[in-house]
Amino acid sequence: MSLFEDTTFQYRDTFFVLFDKDNRPTADRLRKAFAKLGSRYEVLNVCETPEGIESLTIKSPYDFSAMDIVYVEGEEVTGQIKDLMEEFRAITLIGDEAQKIQQLKSCDARFDIFHFEQSVPGGGMGEDDDQLDPGGLLLVIDKLSELSNGTGLDPQSMSIL
Repeated sequence: MSLFEDTTFQYRDTFFVLFDKDNRPTADRLRKAFAKLGSRYEVLNVCETPEGIESLTIKSPYDFSAMDIVYVEGEEVTGQIKDLMEEFRAITLIGDEAQKIQQLKSCDARFDIFHFEQSVPGGGMGEDDDQLDPGGLLLVIDKLSELSNGTGLDPQSMSIL
């Protein structure tokens, strides 16, 4: 079941990890990697094909968050890369960020990471509530980037993660 269908979670934002489809990790590699992060992360609803991971859900109750992660490849990704390269031309990047942007040119796959906030019984989920901790999201993006030799991206702020 997708978190979009779960009334205890509210969608917040989407992030990406862009990479070469030849580096697509298997479900087993992902499970092992997230197990190393400790019991704070639950891996659920894993769907896999012989080529690799298709989708999964990661819950982080301590951070009041969860993520639906979906694998995407092909023209949708390469078209997005072209658009991103145009947008990044207007931004001054130096050092590591500039190098990562150059690596994006060869990417043909991505993980879409849909970030959700968990509702708190008796509490709201308004903009001013401080329950959601982005730490879990950042660790997941980092782990997915490491496993796929990819680059994390926040498309709203055009930030390399």
